[in-house]
Amino acid sequence: MAEPILIWGAGAIGGTLAAYWTRAGQQVLMVDIIADHARACREQGLRITGPVEEFQQIIPATTPEELTGQYPIIVLAVKAHHTATALEQLKPHLTEDGFVLSAQNGLNEILIGQEIGEERTMGCFVNFGADWHGPGEILFGNRGTVVVGELDGSIRDRTQDMFKLLQIFEPDAILSEDVWAYLWGKLGYGAMLFGTALTNESMSDNFANDKFLSVWISLGQEVMAVAHARGVSPKGFNGFDPKAFLPGAKEKDSVECISNLAEFNRHTAKTHSGIWRDLAVRKRATEVDMQIKIIADIGAEEGVNTPALRCLVDLIHDIEHGKREQSEETLQILAEKCT
Repeated sequence: MAEPILIWGAGAIGGTLAAYWTRAGQQVLMVDIIADHARACREQGLRITGPVEEFQQIIPATTPEELTGQYPIIVLAVKAHHTATALEQLKPHLTEDGFVLSAQNGLNEILIGQEIGEERTMGCFVNFGADWHGPGEILFGNRGTVVVGELDGSIRDRTQDMFKLLQIFEPDAILSEDVWAYLWGKLGYGAMLFGTALTNESMSDNFANDKFLSVWISLGQEVMAVAHARGVSPKGFNGFDPKAFLPGAKEKDSVECISNLAEFNRHTAKTHSGIWRDLAVRKRATEVDMQIKIIADIGAEEGVNTPALRCLVDLIHDIEHGKREQSEETLQILAEKCT
């Protein structure tokens, strides 16, 4: 693609995509609020580490305050709770016929569509494992499913172009006519990952702990109940099968799915979720409201009760505010809500 791509947010997702695209010859400009990170990427190069591949790539990068010009394609890769602020900053830099692709976790496409128009919004699902470790360094822990699609399900020239770009990074990327199905599927898995962040154990160890099996099943069932009420048929990925948690599903299928998640996460260098890292390492707010509370709120609109999701939101907020520690005792509080 001859046109330059603006990547807004140079962390785990945005930085990894930018490194692969730039190395392949695609013009990229990254924007990040951390000036030291932007400087390191454009001067020394962004270093990708981990078992998948290791390389260092010089990438043009700047801060929002220093950015000039307009761009036809903006890949939004900030944390979900920073979406509104990022949209306000990036809108002047989007051409009139341009679009924003949301390479984020959650249902951010809803907010983006409201702010700049659904016609100018493209959906994207990402499940590869990566962590920002500091200025100029990102751990690429494992490959995972990557999906792109239009919000209305159409396949256009621009959708095909973004699909080809994503194949540079992930050869098995998927071009979908129902990207919402993947986004809702990720929400079910994402709720479980928020649950694992209540302790300091790895994702795999949490999923393998029979003591908390009811937690993962309850969270999956509540998310899928809301999706079902909205008329969405979530799609699976990387060991996660949403059908195992839909109304009427057999318990043995749910148990098998949790076992598959334990196995999938056992083979990644990214042992803990980004949520855990926000709480334990970076000591900052998580995406819990934009990823989990939003499901509970939609559930309320649809008449679906979500006590486990609401308890999970409260516990994450307690950790953020220093009222609780990440521990098995904290996860046990959620388990009691799920029995």
